[in-house]
Amino acid sequence: MTSDEYIFGLRAILEACETDTPIQKVFLQKGLKGNLFQMVETALRQKGIAISYVPEERFRRFKSQNHQGAAALISPVDYDDYIEKIDTCLQQPKKAFFLILDHITDVRNFGAILRTANSAGVDAVIIPSSGMAPITSESIKSSSGALFSTSICRSTHIKDVIYYLQGSGVKVIAATEKAEQHIYDEPLDEHIAIVMGSEDKGIHPSILKLVDAQAKLPMLGKVDSLNVSVACGLFLYEVVRQRL
Repeated sequence: MTSDEYIFGLRAILEACETDTPIQKVFLQKGLKGNLFQMVETALRQKGIAISYVPEERFRRFKSQNHQGAAALISPVDYDDYIEKIDTCLQQPKKAFFLILDHITDVRNFGAILRTANSAGVDAVIIPSSGMAPITSESIKSSSGALFSTSICRSTHIKDVIYYLQGSGVKVIAATEKAEQHIYDEPLDEHIAIVMGSEDKGIHPSILKLVDAQAKLPMLGKVDSLNVSVACGLFLYEVVRQRL
């Protein structure tokens, strides 16, 4: 990260919140107090922006900046409202196609997934507001520019997104090795949302309980899992194959 990707200082961060600047995450020094600090905390929580409380040493790399113990990582893209995006996509002639990412943490995986999602005609990629790989120069490079032409939505709670999708008539399918049937046996020619889990833990059990179906890929060799970006590509293109 370079300092150009950040804004510094409590007042600047508060103003960024008030002007809807796309903030990915905010780092606040432990032990900060005062009315302005409390105002910033409140504004960030109201907008569902992730906060990380860090020791003073974390700000040493920003010693040339008047950071006041506060730094906000700015997103190079604007995020869409997931409710508005879902509603718009469901009004299209074609079947809607969504991708939900449950805490993908590697920036290269994130970028590669966005590239594939764009190529497969996914209408929107929906991610959690916190615990997600940030959008950096690495993720932009891995996406081959698809990041700037793909609709990305954020939500504080992925469960809320799933409830809204289901209430809107969208079938939500979880990609998990715990499934009993293969993705090739799942009918996908309808409004679909595919859920992909994190690299180390997969999809959270509480989310698995909510989905309409679970599906897996056949593993015929000695390796029992695939890189999440590779697995995601196979799932997305099975949707494409069935719709073609």
